[in-house]
Amino acid sequence: MNIILIRPNMGDYRSTDAMPPLAMGILAARSVGHQVRFFDDKAEAIPENLEADLVALSVETFTARRAYQIADGFRQRGIPVVMGGYHPTFLPEEALLHADAVVTGDAEGAWERLLEDMSCGRLQRIYRSDNRATLADMRIDRSIFAGKRYAPIELAQYGRGCRFVCDFCSIHEFYGTQVRTRPAEQFRDELERLNSKRLLFFVDDNLFSTQADLDALLRVLTPLRRRWSCQISIDVARDPALLDRLAAAGCRYVLIGFESLEPANLKQMRKPWNQVAGDYRKVVSQLHARGIGVYGTFVFGYDHDTPDTIRRSLDFALESRLEIANFNPLTPTPGSGLYVRLQAEGRLISPQWWLDPDYRYGAPIFAPRLITPTQLADGCFEAKRAFYAWSSIARRVFDNDNQFSWFSTTMTTVANLISRREVYRKQGRRLGA
Repeated sequence: MNIILIRPNMGDYRSTDAMPPLAMGILAARSVGHQVRFFDDKAEAIPENLEADLVALSVETFTARRAYQIADGFRQRGIPVVMGGYHPTFLPEEALLHADAVVTGDAEGAWERLLEDMSCGRLQRIYRSDNRATLADMRIDRSIFAGKRYAPIELAQYGRGCRFVCDFCSIHEFYGTQVRTRPAEQFRDELERLNSKRLLFFVDDNLFSTQADLDALLRVLTPLRRRWSCQISIDVARDPALLDRLAAAGCRYVLIGFESLEPANLKQMRKPWNQVAGDYRKVVSQLHARGIGVYGTFVFGYDHDTPDTIRRSLDFALESRLEIANFNPLTPTPGSGLYVRLQAEGRLISPQWWLDPDYRYGAPIFAPRLITPTQLADGCFEAKRAFYAWSSIARRVFDNDNQFSWFSTTMTTVANLISRREVYRKQGRRLGA
């Protein structure tokens, strides 16, 4: 078959922070015997009047409206469409209004069954993955990314899932309760083939799944002398020796979900363990002392948040000289405990906000307790504007006592410039075309 893979953007425009979607590479690698073409709506315009035997889209909640518009266009021309990813997994019946079939959960196994059924003319409506398959056979065809305008970063995936169950997160609903990792020694071969001059980023939701798994990966990474970054839970900072091993293995940036400075909010979001490593400033200081930059994320809208909470979080990010930061209004997405709770409490302003033609990126989605929806939306945007002001970027990147390499300084500068541009480009945008 002639198969077209598409990653939709939030709207019909190109982003400057696009990175290669590994999920598309996994589908391509498992489409043996078929001709595969890939179009990334985030990095390139999708040509009109494409012909194919099958079109497959990977859909997130923020890209659902755009994905449905793209899918409807193909189906009107008689071309079958299938969808997978987080959003169709949680809302398969909604996705099936715009697709001929849906894959829920991991692609491995389910994708091959779908292709076989499609070839034989017996396509089913839903293909379910049990999300328990080993990752030892994980393969990625990166040739489909060639020539596209992506950030100069190499991506890799060591494991899937997370050992924590946060209120606002849907990872457990997608992957299940078990964290699966690839055999570290086998993973080495893939890492050695990646461009060593680029920063390597692990897309794992939490690279610190278990001490044993992380140790196995660090043993593989250390002799490779790669510079890499990851998302990791803050409890990694409880162990200074482990931080030393991270730095020695080439870790240069970590993304940490600080989420909130309010203990009561952390308890409500089922993340009180965020405090086990001690004061946030101490955590940042420990990482900086080892030459590891910090991308800190914060969410606002929990029941104990006020306008002052946002201001204090911004002050912390600036005073701690975080390399990158994000200040997000709490976003209830399908599949999360947060969405179920807010829906039951009647606090959702638009229950299907991802389909609402009046919704704009950054706009309030629900009614908080101690802050108005407008104060929440405006406060988060103002925090982003302040953090990415030119004076702030200069002070955080160049006017500090942290001893970072020219490579890290350059990467931080580029990341801030891209983040600043995307903050202004995305705010207020309508979802979809």
